[in-house]
Amino acid sequence: MPNIKSAKKRVLVNKTKAMQNKAAKSALKTDIKKFEAAVVEGNRSEAEGAYKVAVKAVDKAVVRGLLHKNNAAHKKSAMTIKLNKLA
Repeated sequence: MPNIKSAKKRVLVNKTKAMQNKAAKSALKTDIKKFEAAVVEGNRSEAEGAYKVAVKAVDKAVVRGLLHKNNAAHKKSAMTIKLNKLA
């Protein structure tokens, strides 16, 4: 446990930020899973709506520093391919 006041504050701030990051990552995964479920279901209109939400969530994750930009591009590309295969 730190003794210095600023170090104590850093511990608290890091804990808070870790919880925020965890919640944001969880929300991102949920959005992606909703898209995947719509694709498996075969519902084109629902999949398109979920696709827009998921892509927006992936882009926000990059801005927040939760995902690397190449990883985000990979995820978006895979989702686009799945959506396009759904005729």
